[in-house]
Amino acid sequence: MMPDPTESQVSDSCRTAILPCMDPDLAAARTTWLEDGYVVLPGYLPADDLVAAQRELGEMFPSADDFHDDVDPGRNARFIGDEFDGIDGFPFASLALNRVPVSDALVTLATTLLGTTDVRLYSAEAWAKYAGAADYDQDLHRDYLNHTILVPSSDPAFGQVEMFVFLCDVTAELGAPRMVRRSPVTDALPARPNFFPRRAIDDDDSFIAAEGRPDLFETEAPATGPAGSVVAFQPQTVHRGAAMTEPRGARFTMHLNYRTAAAEWAHRHAWADRSHDPHWYRFVEQAGPRQLELFGFPPPGHAYWTEQTLAGVAQRYPGLDMSPWRAAH
Repeated sequence: MMPDPTESQVSDSCRTAILPCMDPDLAAARTTWLEDGYVVLPGYLPADDLVAAQRELGEMFPSADDFHDDVDPGRNARFIGDEFDGIDGFPFASLALNRVPVSDALVTLATTLLGTTDVRLYSAEAWAKYAGAADYDQDLHRDYLNHTILVPSSDPAFGQVEMFVFLCDVTAELGAPRMVRRSPVTDALPARPNFFPRRAIDDDDSFIAAEGRPDLFETEAPATGPAGSVVAFQPQTVHRGAAMTEPRGARFTMHLNYRTAAAEWAHRHAWADRSHDPHWYRFVEQAGPRQLELFGFPPPGHAYWTEQTLAGVAQRYPGLDMSPWRAAH
């Protein structure tokens, strides 16, 4: 196990001053999210949640200086070549990072945007990017192809929300995501094609707009912000990852995805497939009923809970406080 990062390592990894959590008007944020397809909430994540996550980044990822100085070539190797190899999926080695997707602030944001308290967390990833390690410049696209087995619905009852959570300051030079505001042009885009290069390319894949869409690139804007900022968007929002141009730069973010419970066809990860990971047990045994409901745990009082299932779950998770479920049985 790696030692806990020192304050200097944290500063090097994130290069940020901790700003107080903003107090946004979430109703107004929901309006913007619905009308524009995305909304940026600067410094939204509370400082306590942010600082705790930053302190444990070193358990998962090299700092910017450690990567660029090649302090540990073996550790660095996974990040070189493929832009997606810097992703770690939930449950994380860091308990503090595990707590971010279920934090009160982000759950409140998700339930407000989706318009219901009955929501599920269907994916959670932490992502480290390092300047020069890979080509992070993407075509514009929408995320529905690996977020639902269908297509996104305009009915709020079946809503989904994606979030980029910045664990460090994210500037345009550090590859801030480029977002395209919703418009009649984007609303008219069919399910195919889904990927939009800047220029015409020679490709017969029907999911790629071979003729190019420079018009969409002309309207994109970088979603920048200080550490703790959240970019919330819809799976049908046109966006892309961008190149990192800051010398010796590094960027640390989380990509979180929530849906209404009714949207059963919207998913990326099967939590049961990951539920025998030691990090999963560590997370579950310190979580509460509301946090576990995000993963599909039945709430206290649900018909699932019987003497048999209460006893079995207590055996599987001996450190979990079962009293809320027992009290409601």
